[in-house]
Amino acid sequence: MRKNLMRAFAGIFLCLFLAGIAAAHTPICTCYLNGDGTVTCEGGFSDGSSAAGTKMTVKGADGTVITEGAMDDAGEFTFPKPDGSYQVEFNAGPGHVVVIKGESIQ
Repeated sequence: MRKNLMRAFAGIFLCLFLAGIAAAHTPICTCYLNGDGTVTCEGGFSDGSSAAGTKMTVKGADGTVITEGAMDDAGEFTFPKPDGSYQVEFNAGPGHVVVIKGESIQ
């Protein structure tokens, strides 16, 4: 009985530990207009880890790639503001994608 109780506690602990790890790495990205006609996006993760090197893609309304690059060491990506509708994708891998519509960038 004691052995089963210890296994149950170990299983509960493992589940809580893994759930904490999974929830601790949420991607965060925000973009804003600069006065010089460019857009800057800043990104990171909810656990405080850096987004340096994270893939960034700017797409037009029809899905064509306008520009792409990566977050710099400061977790920033700057690009010329496209004409017309566009969206910005912060892509740190499956389950870690943030899409920001151009009309919401101010």
